[in-house]
Amino acid sequence: MADLLYKELSYQIQGALIEVRKNYGSGHKESVYQSALSEELQLRKIPHKREPSVQIISPKTNKMIGLYRPDFLIDDKVILEVKAIEILARKLIDQLFDYLRNSKYELGYFVNFAGPKLYMKRIIYTNDRKFSGT
Repeated sequence: MADLLYKELSYQIQGALIEVRKNYGSGHKESVYQSALSEELQLRKIPHKREPSVQIISPKTNKMIGLYRPDFLIDDKVILEVKAIEILARKLIDQLFDYLRNSKYELGYFVNFAGPKLYMKRIIYTNDRKFSGT
């Protein structure tokens, strides 16, 4: 079996997400979960940035064509999008897939705190499947 991409970091992220859900439940705004997650990541000494600028790269020219701001960038390796919505639209998950497809990052987490259970989706889009030269 192939090694899991960023295995230890993934376990740390999942543990932080579970802890936030355990401490805050499912009834808060997205911004509350973002702040709680930032605090939890700090307590666990997991490097992260909130709403960093991430370059969108053209697959044809390999040039930057724009920027987007994911909720979190964890250890300059993992994009994490946080939601707190009752009905989960597929397009929200697709957006994370698009972020990965058009950036240097290969791993992303989509998490929704509002459902009856914590929803986590791990998405991988490796650079060897993207544009050449990165």
